Amino acid sequence: MRLVWCAHPDFPDTPGGGFASSGDSGAGAPCNWPNPGRPANLSGVPAVPYRSARHLPEPANEPRDAVRAAAAALRAGGLVAFPTETVYGLGADALSAGAVAGVFSAKGRPSTNPLIVHVTGEAMARRCAALWPAEAALLAAAFWPGPLSIIVPRAEVIPEIVTGGGAGVALRCPNHPMALALLFEFDGPLVGPSANKSGRVSPTTAAHVRTDFGAETVPPVLVLDGGTCAAGIESTVVSLLNDEVRVLRPGVIGVEAIAAVLGRAVLGRAVLGRAALMGAAIMPYANPHTRGSAEAMASPGMLASHYAPNAPARLVAEAELAAILEGATDRWTVISHVPLPPTAARVIAMPETAMAYAKAMYNALREADASGVMMPPGQALATEQIVIVRPPLQTGDTEQDAVWEAIGDRLMRACAQR
Repeated sequence: MRLVWCAHPDFPDTPGGGFASSGDSGAGAPCNWPNPGRPANLSGVPAVPYRSARHLPEPANEPRDAVRAAAAALRAGGLVAFPTETVYGLGADALSAGAVAGVFSAKGRPSTNPLIVHVTGEAMARRCAALWPAEAALLAAAFWPGPLSIIVPRAEVIPEIVTGGGAGVALRCPNHPMALALLFEFDGPLVGPSANKSGRVSPTTAAHVRTDFGAETVPPVLVLDGGTCAAGIESTVVSLLNDEVRVLRPGVIGVEAIAAVLGRAVLGRAVLGRAALMGAAIMPYANPHTRGSAEAMASPGMLASHYAPNAPARLVAEAELAAILEGATDRWTVISHVPLPPTAARVIAMPETAMAYAKAMYNALREADASGVMMPPGQALATEQIVIVRPPLQTGDTEQDAVWEAIGDRLMRACAQR
C-alpha cells in the first residue's frame, strides 16, 4: 500500500505540514480532512488523528448529542457500546474499578482476562503507564490511531481489575471518529473489550451488540451506532514487557511491520501459527487458556475457545470439501472463499482478499448461526453444523499474510473444543 502522510492543523509535528507527502503522486495537494489516510500503508485503515471533538465530523448514524449523552453515562459509571475500526467495544471508565466490574459482569468475562484501555493518543497513554518505553513512542507514532494495542507496565491509576491481575496494561488509540469523539468528550481512558458475551462472536455492527445485550442486560448498555467496522477484526496486541517485543495476539498489523518500525527482532510464533492452520495441534502466537483458569492472561484473545458461534464449527481443507459435503443437509452452513461443488448446505460466500475477508468474517459466523430451515408454524431449526474452509496460509504479500494469520487465529479458536 502507498504511504500517505498528512498533518492536521492541531498536529503540526506530523509529517507533511498539511500536504500529501512527496512519496505520494499527489504531493503538494492539500489533505482532505477529516480523512487524511494516516497510516493506510501500515494498518489498511485510514486514520483520523483528531486533537479534540470539535474537529470531528457529525457522526453518520448518531447525532453529536448522543455522544455527549454517552459520555455522561460513562461519568455516572455506566456502560456504553461504541464503534471502532476493529470491532464494537463495551466501554466503561478505565479509572473506576466499579465501572470496570460492570463490564466483566455484563459480558460474563473471566476476571483473569485483561481489558484493553482506549486513549486519545500518546499523552493520555503515558498517564496510564508506569513506564513509557522508547519503543512504545515509536509504535504509537507509526500506528496510532489504529489497530495496535501496546502493553506497557501499568500505572497505579489503572485499577488491577483492568489487567486481570497482571503487571502490564494494553493501551490503544482507536481509528474511528465516533470512538475518538467519545474519548475526547469523556476526557479520560475507557476500557473497551468486544461488546458481546464472553467467548462468543465479536460484533461489527450496532445490531450485533443489541442482539447480545438486550433490555434485560444488567448493568444496562447504551449503544452508539457508528456503522459497520472497517477492519472487522480485533487489534494486534504487542507486549513491551520484560525487555522484549512480543506479539501476543495477531491482527492486521503484522510482526514484520512492527519490526520494521522498531528496527529490531519481534517475537511472534508465526511459523507455529501456520503449522496450526495446516492441522497441527498447536495454537498460534500464545499458549491457550481454558475458561476458569486462575492464571492471569498476558493479553486478551488467549482463550482456547473464543469468537465462537453457538453451532458447532470446524475448519476443513479445500481438498476435504467434496467428501465432507456428501453428508451435508440443509441445516449445515458452509463458509467458503472458494467455489463449492453442489451441496444441500447453505453457502456463505466470502471475499478472496484478506482485509475484505476479515471485515466480513464475524458477520458470516453470526449469519451462519442465525440460518435455519423454516418449518410450520414458522419456527426455525437451529443450524446443526458450520463448516469453514481454511483460509490461505501464505500469498507472498507480507501485509496480506499478516491479516490471513490473524483470520486463521480467530477461526481456530472459534472452532476449538468448548
